[in-house]
Amino acid sequence: MQLEIVSPEARLFSGEVSSLILPGSSGSFQVLDHHAPIVSTLIEGTVKIAGRLEVAAAVQDKFRNEGDWTLFDITSGAIEMRDNKVILLTD
Repeated sequence: MQLEIVSPEARLFSGEVSSLILPGSSGSFQVLDHHAPIVSTLIEGTVKIAGRLEVAAAVQDKFRNEGDWTLFDITSGAIEMRDNKVILLTD
């Protein structure tokens, strides 16, 4: 699935991923390839993305690797999954 992570300052990442785990306002949830359409608000926590992402040098400090996951901390946000594309908006 295509993942796009966007903050008010810039697009932080755009690329293919197979899975991500998100801190939803009603609890953590996982989104897999070809997941049903969903819109959800996110709370403070860590977004876990399967695999090791290649991100631009300007935003490398926002991401960290742990085992087979790339981690990204957020304070809040929203997510939309539709047509096998995830858009994650965060501040």
